[in-house]
Amino acid sequence: MPKISEKLAAKIDAVKEILADITFEYESATLASSYGAEDMVLMDLICKFAPEIEIFTLDTGRLPKETYDVMQQAKAHYNREVKVFFPDAASVEAYVTEKGPNAFYDSVELRKQCCNIRKVVPLKRALADKKAWLTGMRRSQAVTRAELPISEWDSTFGLQKFSPLSDWSNSDVKTYIKVFDVPYNKLYDEGVVSIGCAPCTRAITAGEDIRAGRWWWENLESKECGLHVKETKI
Repeated sequence: MPKISEKLAAKIDAVKEILADITFEYESATLASSYGAEDMVLMDLICKFAPEIEIFTLDTGRLPKETYDVMQQAKAHYNREVKVFFPDAASVEAYVTEKGPNAFYDSVELRKQCCNIRKVVPLKRALADKKAWLTGMRRSQAVTRAELPISEWDSTFGLQKFSPLSDWSNSDVKTYIKVFDVPYNKLYDEGVVSIGCAPCTRAITAGEDIRAGRWWWENLESKECGLHVKETKI
């Protein structure tokens, strides 16, 4: 292993153990990859140590060019199949016709409708026959993720959910990508630290919250797209 800190080496070993446990306990598990930095770390570890775990991505139809670039680079680098799920064309057509192509800027409700069509519904299809899914979510990414566990039951989608990098820092992720020469989205070099659809992503400035560049016109507390929101019971 290339030279890294003992602390990061221990975190890598912990993730490898989690991946091994997942492959042993769940007959069908999959990584939901947005090709963000964390997801690329997990893709690298899965390809090396847990190839039985499937990988998929959601193509919303409005991703940045740089995201498609890293998709292509990862395909060449890992020679690994990543299944792509698109939103329902009729639903997208209806939303854009009725609300307009950029209606998501007008309200949180309209933004969440767009996210639901382009991300949440396709995710349900992607997870339909799976027993477990993995994400690259980390606690330090947002106030909505501060208590993120490594493993939890996802009642929304009805399967076990794993976030193996939950306790990783930004520095951990950056170091892993650099040391192991992992393909990454070049938008990170331009000050973007949280990458989603092109019209909903911007660079941040020094001192801004890590999620400030996502849906920057909204309050921090509302900055989830629906993929990782727990059901609440009244």
